[in-house]
Amino acid sequence: MTVETKLALTEQDIRSFSEGKQEPSWMTELRLKAFGELETLPMPTPDKTKITNWNFTEFPVHTVESSKFTSLAELPEEVKAVVNAEQQNIYIQHNNTPAFLSLSEELKAKGVILTDIYTAVREHSALVQQYFMTDGVKVTEHKLTALHAALLNGGVFLYVPKNVIIEEPIQVIYLHDDKTASLFNHTLLVADENSSVTYVENYLSTVDHAEGLANIVTEVIAKDNSRVTFGTVDVLAEGFTTYVNRRGVTSRDAVLEWALGMMNDSDTISENTTHLVGDNSEGRVKMVVVGRGKQKQNFTTKVIHWGKHTEGHILKHGVMKDEASSIFNGIGKIEYGATKSNAEQESRVLMLSEKARGDANPILLIDEDDVTAGHAASVGRVDPLQLYYLMSRGISQHEAERLVIHGFLAPVVNELPIEGVKKQLTEVIERKVR
Repeated sequence: MTVETKLALTEQDIRSFSEGKQEPSWMTELRLKAFGELETLPMPTPDKTKITNWNFTEFPVHTVESSKFTSLAELPEEVKAVVNAEQQNIYIQHNNTPAFLSLSEELKAKGVILTDIYTAVREHSALVQQYFMTDGVKVTEHKLTALHAALLNGGVFLYVPKNVIIEEPIQVIYLHDDKTASLFNHTLLVADENSSVTYVENYLSTVDHAEGLANIVTEVIAKDNSRVTFGTVDVLAEGFTTYVNRRGVTSRDAVLEWALGMMNDSDTISENTTHLVGDNSEGRVKMVVVGRGKQKQNFTTKVIHWGKHTEGHILKHGVMKDEASSIFNGIGKIEYGATKSNAEQESRVLMLSEKARGDANPILLIDEDDVTAGHAASVGRVDPLQLYYLMSRGISQHEAERLVIHGFLAPVVNELPIEGVKKQLTEVIERKVR
């Protein structure tokens, strides 16, 4: 089944936008091919969530021109709060405008590339073309990936050459402070052989309500014996319809760790998939979610084992309050031939009110005999005995609930490998549960 796509933009608009950004012909043609196939492609079908009435295509404007920053001192206070003042390696996008870039001379000398996606496509065309929506997310997977490719209006490219170890985290901030702005952002991270990098991405809305769309795609390519830690805290405003697709591909002996704080106030569909292609590679996903108001969310997390002796682990904890509802789909798939592999997952959901809803669906798909696999899942409400015990010690009900929430999320938050992400996430959780 296909759904009619209503877009104010035309094929000529797409071509003009691409040419205005001085994109090479391959990128222009990729956009036009994606745009041309929109009508024939199906929508994604997240399990147990009906999205046929969600708005993924109508938005006020395609791009918003916003101010740039000449130094970190000019950043709004909300952004300064999540940036280390001494951060040398950082990229900031202000709505749809590349607004600030800093990369140390040491990393430049080693061949590290950190730049906005437009500059990357122009100045590193062959390298970007090799990986852009080829190994990770395919352009024509479904309507939303094609829409992303056609309307791409922001993002970042990070390339870490062979044998380069980056000690300090690379930070990228997407600042959203114009309610009409839509975010079709693409993050492309390539870690070449024997390299190592920690990457931290922040989506930060400083407006209470949004009128646009967020269609976000991330591709992480971890080559032989590389190690990538990818952390993010997403805090997008209510009013967005948000689609997030974060995909990773690991080669031999590579390790990819995801540390995901999904703190949006918008209705959200999220896909996180790790393909363990190389033998002895590892994929680990740690995710925390807090839902509130009337928002609806669906989180599908997959680790797919292709190589031998691969390790896949999923750990997700979510808290639902008010009338929020979330579906947690976890899939560990071991393909035929992926012998000696291990697929493990745990999903737990805590509901704070009678109208809150949560559902955890762990799935194991095993096509090989000589493997190990396991899963655990639980969904429940706050234990009244816990609250009674805390309140009997003179703690208010609100404060007691707050302590229970932090205790419930702590096993995941404490496991996050990036201190900055852990700190920011704790602060966002504190705001959302007040």
